[in-house]
Amino acid sequence: MSYNTVHTLMNVYNFYMPTYAPKSSTPYDSHKKSDLRKVYNSIVKMNKESPLFILDTSKESQRFAVGMKENARELRNTIASLGGLDEEELLNKKVAYSSNENIATASYIGSSNPDEDTSSYEVEVRRLASTQVNMGNFLADEENISLTPDTYSFDVSIDDLNYEFQFSIKATDTNRDVQDRLSRLINNANIGMTAQVIEDGHGNSSLRMESNATGLKDGKYYQFTISDQRTSKASGAVDYLGLDYVASPPTDASFLVNDEEISSTSNHYTIEHTYNVQLKGVSSEEGETASIGLKTDVESLAENINTLVNGYNSFLKAVAEYSEDQPKSNRLFNEMSSVARVYAKGLTQAGLNLNLDGTLEVDGDVLRQKAMSDNARESFSSMKGFTNSVLRKSNQVALNPMNYVNNVIVSYKNPGKNFATPYITSAYSGMMFNGYC
Repeated sequence: MSYNTVHTLMNVYNFYMPTYAPKSSTPYDSHKKSDLRKVYNSIVKMNKESPLFILDTSKESQRFAVGMKENARELRNTIASLGGLDEEELLNKKVAYSSNENIATASYIGSSNPDEDTSSYEVEVRRLASTQVNMGNFLADEENISLTPDTYSFDVSIDDLNYEFQFSIKATDTNRDVQDRLSRLINNANIGMTAQVIEDGHGNSSLRMESNATGLKDGKYYQFTISDQRTSKASGAVDYLGLDYVASPPTDASFLVNDEEISSTSNHYTIEHTYNVQLKGVSSEEGETASIGLKTDVESLAENINTLVNGYNSFLKAVAEYSEDQPKSNRLFNEMSSVARVYAKGLTQAGLNLNLDGTLEVDGDVLRQKAMSDNARESFSSMKGFTNSVLRKSNQVALNPMNYVNNVIVSYKNPGKNFATPYITSAYSGMMFNGYC
């Protein structure tokens, strides 16, 4: 029972998150036990003196709570990616460059203090890794399906696992009805492939299926296979719909790094634990390469600050979108934008101008001039203070987004004479779970 409850709640949250908030996965989303202990202790401390209130459980509040939590987490991860969460390392991340981003892009994943002679690399792409695509038969949309009404099934083998899909066909079903039904069935299963119905412009449609993964595992020829030869229900749907026709087989990427030939199942490749390379396109001619290396300290600092400003502005814009439905979102907007106002003088000196709407704008010329000056560390001291303050605020919002929902306070606790209440934040998840059931 507990597993089903958690699984259902996860589905609810996953529905809101990709719909109303950014969805990303970074190395900063994984935590050690000590990190989780800090989060727990913060929750206990935060709730010990918090007032009792009646929750606003409207769908607007649910969207707002999930959206703010995920946008705050996104902002935290952006800051963490600029060198780490340690004050001394903030904004010190080295930045990689690619001389030809049509062929490959790169990010630096090495140590925070790389050697001065960190190698650069030449990347030539001969072939990109591709997915497998199965293309079904094009059938007339409005014609009744020619299969006998019954319960049909077919098997999908993918990632060394087998899945059986069952569906019913009625006498009144058209070809398009069945194709749409199977497309939803496959997509909702979330087994590592997607399906969609495509049209040819002449009243015909086909079911197109594509693997999520690229390349081929050792000893494999396909990412997935579809068959109904040994299925438990009626067969014949695979042949009629053409589900087993492989229109485009999967392929591995083939490329050269400093003239060394390499094959990879994906278009991501790590070079010497230093660069994370994303292959983007095939070299237009033999010998055309993308040079991968490190930008100068000035260029790295400028890009880090631009990344920080973009993350900060994106968060403010996300908050502003809820101003009509959630009155308290204005309080969150003012609290976050006031951080920039506190450091406005120092930020302006470093090349960051505060706009009337609370967002920041980078003056690239001033920024580079300050970065190249002899007192660069002093010039950017306000920048690090601002970044730390934004980080603390984003952590607070991520811990308790319900603080900015339009709730009604019932009573305040007796200060200094309360027990720890670490589970009050479960109202955040319970709010969604209640309505879903």
